[in-house]
Amino acid sequence: MSLFSEFQQQQFANGYELVDGVLMNQQNAEHFRIPHPVLKKHVGIGHFVELRIDSPRFSVHPDAPEQCECPSCHGEASKPILSHEQPASLVPLPAQDVPSRGWGEDFWVQVLELEDGLFKAVVDNPLYESRLHQVGSGDEIVFHSDHILAVHPSHRQEMVMGMGEADLKQLVQWLGTL
Repeated sequence: MSLFSEFQQQQFANGYELVDGVLMNQQNAEHFRIPHPVLKKHVGIGHFVELRIDSPRFSVHPDAPEQCECPSCHGEASKPILSHEQPASLVPLPAQDVPSRGWGEDFWVQVLELEDGLFKAVVDNPLYESRLHQVGSGDEIVFHSDHILAVHPSHRQEMVMGMGEADLKQLVQWLGTL
């Protein structure tokens, strides 16, 4: 089966979907940064990328803070997002006891296949909201490059070394704007 077919047939429980990072960046560019397309173009097999899964069925709970407490945004906490800072295979953590609340979740995957702008990857974190979206560590998912929120820093040197002059120029210009 092609990755396109797998992507079209892929569904997550409770209305969860992969978040479009490009769209989120357009809506909130000041606080929601994503890798430049030239970096995404050089994501390869074995690389770790960060994705987000979320559902519109759930919202903030009464006991949640009004403002996001993470250092990157301090935005309105209308939809909290749980996060995994590193892939579990690189930085193993003890089991965390976090109650399921239906929030979104950022997590790392390791790329297994590439085909026409689509990726198949294996989830590399134990997910807190797994009971609700039914995605767990070791599961395979298919996603588009627009879903990529971050490329793990351990791959940056390899990616840059594989770039041609035009891609390097684009990367340098983009880095100059940050």
